[in-house]
Formats: sequence, structure tokens, C-alpha cells
Amino acid sequence: MQNAMNASQTLAELSQQTSSADAWLMAAYEELTAHGVGAVKIMPLAKKLGVSRTSFYWYFKDREALLEAMIRHWEDKNTSNLVARTEAYAENLFEAVFNLFDCWLDPDLFDSRLDLAIRNWARSDPSLQARLDLADARRKRAMTDMLIRYGYDPEDAEIRALTMIYTQIGYISMQVHEDAAQRLARMPGYMEVFTGQKPAQKDIDRFMARHR
Repeated sequence: MQNAMNASQTLAELSQQTSSADAWLMAAYEELTAHGVGAVKIMPLAKKLGVSRTSFYWYFKDREALLEAMIRHWEDKNTSNLVARTEAYAENLFEAVFNLFDCWLDPDLFDSRLDLAIRNWARSDPSLQARLDLADARRKRAMTDMLIRYGYDPEDAEIRALTMIYTQIGYISMQVHEDAAQRLARMPGYMEVFTGQKPAQKDIDRFMARHR
């Protein structure tokens, strides 16, 4: 699954591996993110991959198993990676929050297209909505705890965490497209808005260096 969603791999490359589970997952991912969950169907995916429909069952019990694999991938990649970034080593508040900002800049850490697709899908699937609610609560808790560790009181930390979450969800939902350099340049300003403090130039330089 991890290989299926690697930004450096294409569906054509994966389909050359005959009908691997990764190829099916990548095909499903493309349909889900482009057209919604209703487009994720076995026969159209088989045609897209250039393989027989029956080969699907070597890897998945049924369509529901394929969808479950996609949801688990979203949970692991987006939520688990975000939580890990809030827990990564940091010398100070600014490095800690910049570690979190990596998720908004690195598609290998956080897949915005998939997050939007899952949120759209959850509107018509109560069980998925429940899992989405749990994921959002986990993200909020992790971000809140991160801020508490750097001196914010719990209520203030939660408000700041929610501000970051709502900003990012809005950014994803609006499908904002901006120049990568411009977005990176705005990160120190976002830092000041979200934390109420201005980062030191050394913290900015360290963050910028790993994204240029």
C-alpha cells in the first residue's frame, strides 16, 4: 500500500507488475480522488490496469476489502504521520510547529487529495464518518499536547490546535493551488498567527533549508 501511494510511482509502472495489490490500490486511489467512491468498481479498475477481473480476487476478498485497505492507508499516512510530526524531536516551540508544517508541504507525509476524498466519502457513509471523527480527534489531541508541552495552557492550546486544523481543512476543501515557493514563504507568517509568537531567523532558516 505504501508503494502504491508513493508519489514517484505511476499507475503505468505499477500495472507492469501484472496485477499486484499495489496496482489495484493505486488504481482505486486515482478513481477515489478524482471521481469519488462510487467510481471505485472492480471491472472498470481491471480495464484500467489491463488485467482480468478475476485477478482482483487474488489480492482482495471483495470491493469492501479494497475500500477498507484505502481507509487504513489514509489513517496510517495522514493521521499517523501527522501525530508523529507533533512528537518529533524539537529544540523549541517553533521547531515543533515547523515539524508539523512539514505535513502541509510534503505529500509523502500527508496526502491532501486523499484527505479531501475521504471527507467527501464520509458524508454518505456514517461508519466512515465515525472513523473520520476519531481521526480528527486524534489529530487535535496530538497538536494540543504538543502546544501544552511548550507552555500553553490546555484551553489556549486546544483553540490554537483547532485553528490550525480548520485552516488546513479549509485549504484542502477549497483545493487551493498556489506556487510552492510562495506557500513556503508564508510559513513563518502562519507560525506567528498560530502561536502568537515570532520565530527566530535560525528556526526559519532550518525549516526552509529542508524544503528548498
